[in-house]
Amino acid sequence: MGFKLGNVEGRSALVNENNYYDLETISNGKISADGLEAIKSEELLSDLYSKLCDFEPTGNINDVTLGAPISTSKNCFAVGLNYRNHAEESGMEIPAFPMIFTKHTSCIVGPFDNVEMRSDIVDYEAEMVVVIGKGGKDIASDKAWDHVAGITVGQDISDRSVQFHATPPQFNLGKSFDTFGPIGPLLVSPDELDDKENLKLTCSVNDELRQDDNTNDLIFDVPYLISYISEFITLNTGDLIFTGTPAGVGATQGKLLKDGDILSTSIEGIGTINNKMVRISDHSNSTFIPEFIKSKMPQDK
Repeated sequence: MGFKLGNVEGRSALVNENNYYDLETISNGKISADGLEAIKSEELLSDLYSKLCDFEPTGNINDVTLGAPISTSKNCFAVGLNYRNHAEESGMEIPAFPMIFTKHTSCIVGPFDNVEMRSDIVDYEAEMVVVIGKGGKDIASDKAWDHVAGITVGQDISDRSVQFHATPPQFNLGKSFDTFGPIGPLLVSPDELDDKENLKLTCSVNDELRQDDNTNDLIFDVPYLISYISEFITLNTGDLIFTGTPAGVGATQGKLLKDGDILSTSIEGIGTINNKMVRISDHSNSTFIPEFIKSKMPQDK
């Protein structure tokens, strides 16, 4: 038995259909209201989830504001070019090893929060995000799923002007602006999914479908990524892994995000996050346009 975990106005809650149950309350204080602390008690979470019919719901999730299921992670890793079709649309070779970079954890926000842009060269990247439960070092691939607390939906928002203005390009700052990591709406344990390695993923901008793929197309799957990263860095409870994005990003189509756009990202069995793009200011490189993007943009006549 698994569980579905939400963050209801700063407090962890188990979620069943539209009802939520405050964790600290139904566990009589045995489980913390903090999401990261809560997933350290996976067995107790699953046990409580199986007995939710014994409790009165705290409320309806449609009446509250959901935050990021995990908001105090120590590390946030991300993977570049992890779908074959995205590598091809980017004109890059299929990598022999995962291209791992970091998103600073301060970029993580909730599933319905605004994303604040500081240039006109901002892009979307729909991703499945894995949350580590039991930490570890040198984790074997065949044991990796035992270290996963759950899966959630994420967006690796990217300011391409910052990502590519340096030589050579560097990813972490351009992908770590405040608000550039919306995740949610829930953290769903692998046991709650019919097939955890075969999940449909989509992304739309203002209801126009931009990305449509399946997580079974990952070049490096979840067990490989966990095993690979843990060779170098000890994984901690609550660490996030953004597993990569499929083809259809805005940079390759000349369809970058604009002020007021509504970005919707879904993964079957987990849910949908909706984020409004809000242009708030310029940064120092806001006018820099990488050549590969410039060639895709409409030209003035």
